[in-house]
Amino acid sequence: MGKNKTVFVCRECGYESIKWVGKCPSCLNWNTMDEEIKIAATPKGAFSYLNKVSQPVSIKEIIFDEQNRVSSGISELDRVLGGGIVDGSLILIGGDPGIGKSTILLQTSDNLAKQGNVIYISGEESLQQITLRGQRLGVTNENLYLLAETEVNAILEVVNNYNPRFLIVDSIQTIFNKDLPSAPGSVSQVRECTGMLLGIAKNTTTTIFIVGHVTKEGGIAGPRVLEHMVDTVLYFEGERHQSFRILRGVKNRFGSTNEIGVFEMTEKGLKEVLNPSELFLSQRQVEGPGSVVTASLEGTRPILIEVQGLVSPTNYGTPRRMTDGFDYNRVALLMAVLEKRVGLFLNSYDAYVNIAGGVKVNEPAADLAVALAIASSFKEKIISRDWIVLGEVGLTGEVRSINRLELRLKEAQKLGFTKALIPYGSTIPQINGLEMYPVKTVREGIDVVLGGG
Repeated sequence: MGKNKTVFVCRECGYESIKWVGKCPSCLNWNTMDEEIKIAATPKGAFSYLNKVSQPVSIKEIIFDEQNRVSSGISELDRVLGGGIVDGSLILIGGDPGIGKSTILLQTSDNLAKQGNVIYISGEESLQQITLRGQRLGVTNENLYLLAETEVNAILEVVNNYNPRFLIVDSIQTIFNKDLPSAPGSVSQVRECTGMLLGIAKNTTTTIFIVGHVTKEGGIAGPRVLEHMVDTVLYFEGERHQSFRILRGVKNRFGSTNEIGVFEMTEKGLKEVLNPSELFLSQRQVEGPGSVVTASLEGTRPILIEVQGLVSPTNYGTPRRMTDGFDYNRVALLMAVLEKRVGLFLNSYDAYVNIAGGVKVNEPAADLAVALAIASSFKEKIISRDWIVLGEVGLTGEVRSINRLELRLKEAQKLGFTKALIPYGSTIPQINGLEMYPVKTVREGIDVVLGGG
């Protein structure tokens, strides 16, 4: 047996170094190198416990049926997963503490237990704590088994004996391999334990859900290799003071990415929101300057959101720029376009942009709506509630076309909008009750919606 040696591993990217360095040479982050002992002999993994040797199979002999997908019993979760749960997949769910990861998995476990045995492994809570939450959520299925265990080899033995249809591990940072000298949650432990669970998923039909903690930067704790190992990565988003939660798919080998599911947190657990647009616009009751509605495309689902802008004279030498739910640099760019191309002198005004409801918008299709919200507040002119505004804005002030325009406009028509400001040159769909106003520039859009002056 070889001699053990000490290495330093980056907790962000998994880079290994024989000596400590202040800045990781791979991801360039500071103070992320942790000391670990690397053992010479590789510990027993999931493949040895299966007592089987893998054999190559011809691609023509492999059959995949879409009907192998299993419904989770929660339509919003099925949407994010691409239509359901694929047998033998490894799914990672991340999110801030208290956001609802354990809640949705316990509710899902109750539904999945109707189709086969489910083992819920908790490394953070006692069985009594889980049972107490289950009673509050109405989880009572007898095919749901609970286990409080943190040693991965003991978990593998239980899985081998019970052969569950579904396995849930909450959380991966608490699971450790006793053959490794490093502490639970370290890079080597997270990587090794996930690899052993991956061996179970790929060599059996057991579907595995694992919960991952999120760092203060918003990423899954541990090395990025953890996200590369799993089949699907889901992020739970939301604010503590908001009742709704967004489940976002950022990686999915069996479906589209960036798909979202919307939930509302209630006393009885997470409740599905089947019409998110109606939810986000439900509190848009006060009509005033600086408010306009646009349609954001999340995966295959269009969602109507309210963009709010507020412009006021500054009390400082340098005007303030603040955003919530929209990229700060993008707002600065749009304000520069409004000053240079439209003639709105905003250099002595503070500007605030907010996406109502705590939603985060990353696509450029909301550019024109943000520009109009700022212009509306600056001019003190109200944008009629009948308008839906769509378009990307370029540096020359032109309004560029966006993708899936017809899908967005149909969603607006369902909620009673009658006027649409869209990019010129786009294929104009024929939608009953919705009047189209194509514009070439931001200035032209402001004149159409707000009028001249």
